[in-house]
Amino acid sequence: MEHNIKKFNSLGFEKAPGDTRVVVAMSGGVDSSVVAAKLVSEGYDVIGVTLQLYDHGAALAKKGACCAGIDIHDARRVAESMNFPHYVLDYENLFKENVIDEFADSYLRGATPVPCIRCNERVKFKDLLETARDLDADCMATGHYIQRKFGEKGPELHCAADPKRDQSYFLFPTTKEQLNFLRFPIGHLKSKDETRALAKKFNLSVSDKPDSQDICFVPNGDYSAVIEKLRPGAAEPGEIVHADGRILGKHTGIINFTVGQRRGLGVGGLDKPLYVISLNVEDRKVTVGPKELLKATTIKVSEVNWLGDQDFFSREQWKMKVKVRSTRPPQDALVKPRSQNTAEVELIEPEQGVAPGQACVFYDKSQSRVFGGGWIANVN
Repeated sequence: MEHNIKKFNSLGFEKAPGDTRVVVAMSGGVDSSVVAAKLVSEGYDVIGVTLQLYDHGAALAKKGACCAGIDIHDARRVAESMNFPHYVLDYENLFKENVIDEFADSYLRGATPVPCIRCNERVKFKDLLETARDLDADCMATGHYIQRKFGEKGPELHCAADPKRDQSYFLFPTTKEQLNFLRFPIGHLKSKDETRALAKKFNLSVSDKPDSQDICFVPNGDYSAVIEKLRPGAAEPGEIVHADGRILGKHTGIINFTVGQRRGLGVGGLDKPLYVISLNVEDRKVTVGPKELLKATTIKVSEVNWLGDQDFFSREQWKMKVKVRSTRPPQDALVKPRSQNTAEVELIEPEQGVAPGQACVFYDKSQSRVFGGGWIANVN
């Protein structure tokens, strides 16, 4: 007796794994290496692709960053050990134009950028995704800790099973169209230990490789040195001013400061700890003050990406959880559409240190599903 039941493989395709081509974005780290090895072990037609994002000759001496020379070498070794093709694509110019230059210019505007989001949005999930299509892939898989679940209206973006590893904040610009093509095979794992256990099971050379910490093109977290190199003369001196109007001292460049910063202000001798409250680029003025002045209740958001099932404008406001920094837990808020790609976000409880240039990411009330988000343009 025949049963008319569709059989889907683990990636959601109605065909055998061997007939399903997957391009795996490989950074050379343990996460993406495990994704590639896992899919090969399940019988998929895997092609590994690693992006050379900047001059890795200069980066070889720098550890703890993605896509440096050693990482390309590690990705290639994994491909050789698991016997699947691996390509290195030169995306240096694209990366510089779409990520590094904007990073520098954002700091010069007094914003606090998140280049990893721009890299996912403009490089990995755009040009690399198109390359995967050119290779006749059925989908592209990455080692991001996030989940793709199938809902009533199609694929949905959900947080990772492991809250400590969740990368939803960095993937909010992922569009519905991209989500149709993307897969995240390790987003359901409960801990990094599980990922490393899989790496050991597949005898991968990167099983004990430490996680990258820095932004890949910022050695030792020294942002100002990178910006000074990219934009010579950008570090112009100015005044450090208290919120009450007192001039407290001088600084060597606004690029050395971010909203909410406490350490390294170069002023002291006051009773209360001081924080950076605002940056005035035109006047080269850094305003500092007590922590309570950092509280914000209204955030204007631009470049909104909406992943809801209903139209963004189908309601005057959406009751949601929002995350205003990658290290902060989501907070209750009202998201009010202002245009197709702008919104006003009203925080139910004031939040400290909300900075222009960071992302504001929308979640459902259960903090599971990602409804998109936008870039923080203004704070009140």
